[in-house]
Order: sequence, then structure tokens, then C-alpha cells
Amino acid sequence: MARRTDRSSATLSARLMAGSALLALLVAAAFGVFIFAVRTLDDATKRERHTKAVSAETLQLERLVLDLDTGLRGFVLTGRQDLLAPWTSARAALPQSLRSFRRLASTAPAERRRADTLVTSINQYVDGYAVPVVDIARTNPDAARTEVVSQEGARELADIRSRFADFLSTENALAAARTSTAQRRSDAAIAAAIAGMIASALLIAGFGLYLARSIARPVREVAEGATRLAGGDLATRLDPQGVGEVEELTQAFNRMAERLEAGRRELEEQNKRLRESERAKSELVSVVAHELRTPLASVLGFTSVLLQREVTDEQRREYLNIIEAQARRLGALVNDFLDVQRLEEGKLSIAKELVDIGSVVREQTELFAGQSPKHLLDVSLPPTPLPVRGDSNRLAQVVANLLSNAIKYSPLGGVVRVAGKRDDDVVRVSIQDEGVGIPADLQREIFGKFVRGQATAEGIEGSGLGLAISRSLVEAHGGSIDFESTKGRGSTFWFELPTASSG
Repeated sequence: MARRTDRSSATLSARLMAGSALLALLVAAAFGVFIFAVRTLDDATKRERHTKAVSAETLQLERLVLDLDTGLRGFVLTGRQDLLAPWTSARAALPQSLRSFRRLASTAPAERRRADTLVTSINQYVDGYAVPVVDIARTNPDAARTEVVSQEGARELADIRSRFADFLSTENALAAARTSTAQRRSDAAIAAAIAGMIASALLIAGFGLYLARSIARPVREVAEGATRLAGGDLATRLDPQGVGEVEELTQAFNRMAERLEAGRRELEEQNKRLRESERAKSELVSVVAHELRTPLASVLGFTSVLLQREVTDEQRREYLNIIEAQARRLGALVNDFLDVQRLEEGKLSIAKELVDIGSVVREQTELFAGQSPKHLLDVSLPPTPLPVRGDSNRLAQVVANLLSNAIKYSPLGGVVRVAGKRDDDVVRVSIQDEGVGIPADLQREIFGKFVRGQATAEGIEGSGLGLAISRSLVEAHGGSIDFESTKGRGSTFWFELPTASSG
């Protein structure tokens, strides 16, 4: 007992040490991420201040250049020396402003190149145009007022102002991008830090809960469970928890209770399965009786007429055609019920052969083409095969179900468009009708069993199983089926299957 207790204590100590180490790591990581977020924000603030300083120095430099131009133009146009004052003061301040601008705008190679280009343009304007024009205006005012001189100055000044605008625009865009990036990183870091803090708090709370649950709570629950079990509650179970002997005690208690409960639980499961089986059988009988009543009544009724009354050959042929059609309907209903049962039980076998779905569509369309003179079946298939892997008979059943629905649910007739094509790794078959459509409130459950919506009220025959069977068959082939429909404007159903290689 002493050795087992030592083992238990060692296990508990190891868990506590591991938890403490994990808590320390979480706290350290949270603080580290938080410090990173603070530093990121600080860097973003510094960059923003630098950007504002560069923008301010750029605007100051632009003001000096405009003062140069203002003084130059005033002096050239009037010849008055006092109007040259802006020129004089701006030229005196320009060298220092250029140096400050170059120093602030040289933190990155690209920024330095843009700044050097702008400084070069300003120097060229001052040394190559402004100073010579002032000198000419002092000696030959008329020559300085010529249109050529004026246009050259306007062109160079416009170029400089354009460079100022580009520089400021680029600088602002870069600053915005940097600030946005820094803000995102900071937000992510802060979120991670908060998550770490929350995780640390949860871990601390978990420690206290763990200690309480490892010793005190398990022992108390064992005592309470033993009392309930002694009182006849054989369903009593304990949650295996704690460490060492405490956990072994709860497990032994549960094994004992499970053996006492095993017989009763097995009987309850058997009763439940019997009830479910009876319910399913009752539902199936009800549905079968409802769906078979109409065609069976037709067969019996017209058979009785033929047996009890003298009818003409034309009437006999008409009645026999009705009997045959209703008998076929009965057969189709029985086959549908059997298919649903096999699909639900997983007993429906699906072959995996190379099938040209285009040929399947073409064959089924030819079978349905003459069934209704009010409908025109428009088929669009590529000249090349549409190969898939599957069961040709079951795929034909899917196409037949969709074609039958398209014809039945467009009772006024119209065009039924059938198309097949290959799209990348899938083969897609679509069938579009111009019928009554599907109400929006029914579309979500249209692939369910026995779902017929307003079909019964409108006199449209069917069991409501065709789409459910079609979906199961398509999915059994590794494909998918879906539709689009608007009430009163028709429906388009399609299914897609994986393309198979011809080899």
C-alpha cells in the first residue's frame, strides 16, 4: 500500500510540475507577445512622426520654391527691386532647407532616390533658369519678359510641382501601408497576448479544480454512489477520475455496477429495436397502401368491366391499355420501395464498369420521346463519349427518373432540354423542363422520401421516391445531384459524376 501511495504521489507531483511549467510558459509567452505589440506600436508611432516631419519639410521646401518663382515673376514683370524680396529670402533659406529635406528623406534607398531627383530638379531650376533670368532682367528687362523665357519657367516650375506632388503622394502611401501593417501586427500580437492571459487564468482555475477533483470529489462520489447502489439504483455510474488508488476504486465500482446492469440494459435495447421495427413497418404499410390503392383500384375496376359487360374491340383495347399502364405503375412502385429498402440497408450492389453516360442519356431519351405528344425532347450531347465508372442500369434509372419528372411536372407540355457535357474532371447531365416548378418552401426537402408537394392536389402521379433513389444512386457513384427551380417557370435538375479514363 505504501509503495502504491508513493507512486500515486509521484504521479500527482509530476502532473503539478508539468502544469506549473506550462503555466509559466504561457505567462512568459503572453508577456513576450505583449512586449512585441508595444514595440510594434512604438515603431509605428516613430515612423508616423518621421513621415509627418518629411511631409512638413517637403511642404516648406515647396513654399520656398514658390516664393522664388513669385519674386522672380514680380521683378521680371515690373522691374521693381522691392518685389524681388521673396526671391532673395527664399534663395537664402533654400540651401539649408534642401539639406534638411535630403537628411530626413534618406532613411530608405527608394526614398533617397526620389529625394535626390527632386533636389536635382530644384537646383537645375534655380541655377539653370531662375538666377540667369534675374541677371538678364537687371540688364535687359525686355529680353527677360519674352514668351520663350516665361514658358520655359512655367514648364520647369510645373515639373517641380508635379515631382513634389508625386513625392508627397508616394510618401503618404508608404506611411499608410507601414502604419496599417504595424497596426495589424500589433492587433494580432495584442489578441495573442490577451488569449495567453486568458489561457493562463483558465489554467490557474483549472489547477484548483483539478486538485479538488483528484482527491476530495472522487472519494465523496464513491461514497454517494455506493449508497445509491445499495438502495437499488443499478444504473449508478461513477466518472473515473483522480489518480492512483482513487481512480482504480471508481473503475472497480463501475465494473461491478455494469455487471449488475448488463442484463436489464440488454433487455431494454431489444425492446427499443422491436418498437422501432414496428414503427417502420407501420409507416411502410401505410405508405404502400396509400400509393398502391389508386393503380390497384384501376386494374380491378377495368378488369371487372371487361368480365361483366360486353364492350367493343376499341373499348377493350383502351381498357387493356389502362390496365397495362396501371400494372406497370404498380411494378414501378414495388421496385421503388424495394430500392429504397436496399439502399437504406446498404444491400444494393453497384457495378463499377466503364460506362458512356452519353449513350445512357440517348437511350433513355429515345424511350421517353414518344410518351407524350405535348412534349418535345431536345437533346444536346457531344460527339465524343462521356466516360464514367459505374452501373449502367442504375445510371439509366437516374436519368429515367429525372426525365419522367420533367414530363409529369410540365402537364401543359413544352420543351424538355437534355444536355450532357464534360467539364474538367466531371461529367454533367442536366434536364430542364418548362413545368410547374417547385415552391421555395419545399425545395429544401425535395430529395426526401415521399415528398411530392402539390403534385397530389394537381393530379400528378408518383410515389415521391424517385428523387430520393436518384440521389442515393448518384452519391453511391461518388457524384452529386442538385437543382434550380422557380415556381411556375420550370425546373432544372442535374447530376455530376467523376470522369473515368478509357483505360
